Amino acid sequence: MWIADQWKEYTVLDTSDGEKLENWAGYTLIRPDPQVIWSSKKKPAGWRRPNAHYHRSAKGGGEWEFFDLPETWELHYLLGDSLPLPGEAAENAAEAVSSYNITFHLKPFAFKHTGVFPEQAANWDWSYRLIRERLSASGPDNPVRVLNLFAYTGGATLAAAAAGAEVTHVDAAKGMVSWAKENAVSSGLGDAHIRWLVDDCRKFVEREIRRGNTYDAIIMDPPSYGRGPKGEIWKIEESIYPFLELCTGVLSDKPLFVLINSYTTGLQAGVLKYMLELAVGSRFGGSAEADELGLPVGNSGLILPAGASGRWTAG
Repeated sequence: MWIADQWKEYTVLDTSDGEKLENWAGYTLIRPDPQVIWSSKKKPAGWRRPNAHYHRSAKGGGEWEFFDLPETWELHYLLGDSLPLPGEAAENAAEAVSSYNITFHLKPFAFKHTGVFPEQAANWDWSYRLIRERLSASGPDNPVRVLNLFAYTGGATLAAAAAGAEVTHVDAAKGMVSWAKENAVSSGLGDAHIRWLVDDCRKFVEREIRRGNTYDAIIMDPPSYGRGPKGEIWKIEESIYPFLELCTGVLSDKPLFVLINSYTTGLQAGVLKYMLELAVGSRFGGSAEADELGLPVGNSGLILPAGASGRWTAG
């Protein structure tokens, strides 16, 4: 399991009866989590005095109940903190993986979300390290171009840009792209080489193939279900592999990595690994791996599963 255990301002405090108790930079939230099928004694005081509680509805969806929570607040994450570089001398490792602090604007909105998926920090650190390694080896005249698809509020975009990459950030929701831009400005990346696009991801990739544009790395966080601008249906089990094959058409001759995230329980880690081997590895070599993402839960020793990721690297 890839564990996001470097957070200083976020913690899963406890889990019980389909819910998790979290500390988000000093504010305590209770949110539903379908993985939590057990009961605990709910000892932390936050269960009784949260700042906000998202209640699921038996009919689907739900709503927030607020007690004492600002409309927006900030959460910080230190990229590259305590990251080793296997095979590198200690002094070179320290130089290659200097840290960078990124900032997120949080706010409670649709279906229990706050604007950040904390478990993705494990992938932010991973991509940050790989990009810095490539740039350290190739020099500033050989930029790393990253395509972030279904990019949400930009956690992966910020990590790649902080590492020095040129990033193209694509999401179909205008509000999400605007939110990501705010996060970039707050993170000191307002002038970074980021191209912000409100677009359908498949149609954008198809146009990039026709234009002959290529990228050294691709990150994608596709939804389980969605509709395109003309009513096209996206079901991840049916659509993800053809889309991944399509995306190989915009990879450069020497790609660095491809990262796929999935929150669909039916799409297990082994499936992500095999897809990457078939679609990317068969063409570019390298190696693929996949695993669950996880978040530590207080001092209990429990690691809460939080989706899965597949990673292909050039090796």
